[in-house]
Amino acid sequence: MKLEQLLKEPEGKTLEFKRDASSPDNMLKTLVAFANTAGGTLVLGVEDVKRHVRGIPNVLKEEERLASILADGIQPRLVPEIEVLAYRKTQALAVAVHPSPLRPHWVVRLGPEKGVYVRIGSTNRQAGREVTESLRREVRLESYDEQPLPRLNSEAIDFRAASECFAPVRRLAPKDLETLRMVVSHQGRQVPTVGGVLLFGKTRERDFPDAWLQAGAFAGSDKSRIDDSRELRDHLPLLVGPALAFARTHLRQGIEIRGARSVIRAEIPPMAVREAVINALVHADYSQHGAPIRLAVFDDRLEVENPGLLPMGLTVEEAIQGVSQIRNRVLARVLKELGFIEQWGSGLQRIIGACRDAGLPDPKFEEIGTHFRVTFWREGGPVRSVLDEHDRAILKALKQDGGLSTHQIAEKIGFSERATRTRLAALVAAGRIVESGMSAKDPRRKYLLAAGSR
Repeated sequence: MKLEQLLKEPEGKTLEFKRDASSPDNMLKTLVAFANTAGGTLVLGVEDVKRHVRGIPNVLKEEERLASILADGIQPRLVPEIEVLAYRKTQALAVAVHPSPLRPHWVVRLGPEKGVYVRIGSTNRQAGREVTESLRREVRLESYDEQPLPRLNSEAIDFRAASECFAPVRRLAPKDLETLRMVVSHQGRQVPTVGGVLLFGKTRERDFPDAWLQAGAFAGSDKSRIDDSRELRDHLPLLVGPALAFARTHLRQGIEIRGARSVIRAEIPPMAVREAVINALVHADYSQHGAPIRLAVFDDRLEVENPGLLPMGLTVEEAIQGVSQIRNRVLARVLKELGFIEQWGSGLQRIIGACRDAGLPDPKFEEIGTHFRVTFWREGGPVRSVLDEHDRAILKALKQDGGLSTHQIAEKIGFSERATRTRLAALVAAGRIVESGMSAKDPRRKYLLAAGSR
């Protein structure tokens, strides 16, 4: 390990710099968070903002003191790798921690209830009860959605709804519910699993009130002004289509000329949005309470967000590279069989590839609080959201007659062609209508109602 290389790296989920070990509590929280999350390296002797290397006086004595602090201050006991790093005329200390098979670890002084921390970005966050239990499940190699719900019986699964979802793939037999782990044998009787109820449960909304998708479109770049909203509360596999339809309604579409043909091109590739929504459904932490899955459209971006951090031991960079850890095995197994998932671990790569193919910036993947968010950047400026009576008259004419020329539209709304062109340009920019023609000067150019426009 070389300090010169570490100094080039930004502080984040797996790296932190500290001036010294004069604040043992903060240092212990960082190392506990590293061990409970994806591992990491704590460098002592470097100022965290300016990256000025101050060094550690009497580094061997400090190394011994540090080992004693860690032995007494963390439970279960953590044995990190401590390394002295030479730098010019001074030395620093690096403490490297791997993801621990003994997690959750906690700071002894704070106890197992308040002393468990996880790493989110470059900060340490106290883990609540739900996150702490998630750590224990992952160590036991248990999936939350495979847990039985003994208070219910197998009739809690809506077999008819499940059969209809599977109909395009194969005929579903009652015994398949057990093969897919939607029901399991528990104390001599068949009961549904968490995953079975999440997917096709008759009482899903009662048992998991946050297992739905909230869609919203906002005027501007924040949530202060809402244009449209939907609460999508169907069975989880049936949420993908309506979520994509909502996004399509509030995104622009343009015409791309390919030889003699014109092709409607979406502002953000539908396949990329689809992958993000499926990823959110499969990897959401349904043990968390208080927030559903969300799809939000702003003037400058589209966000898809689900409750739950990445599985412990996994970084954003690793997830992008295709490293896969499945939080919900039942959901993943069923959605893969239904054709929503093509290959394990390929979702984020497919999202990035679709955006690059469309000439868009790479989307942003990040952990926010205890949620995971994918952000897509939109192409143009703000969308015009408010329509006046003349705009609505144009949309009505196009809905009734299909494609119309500027001259035809001008006659219908009683405007000059020049004034009509101005309005048409604004509606095209807003994604309400699209142009069809070989070029801007094509005499046969017409305007069409954009897909999803009302």
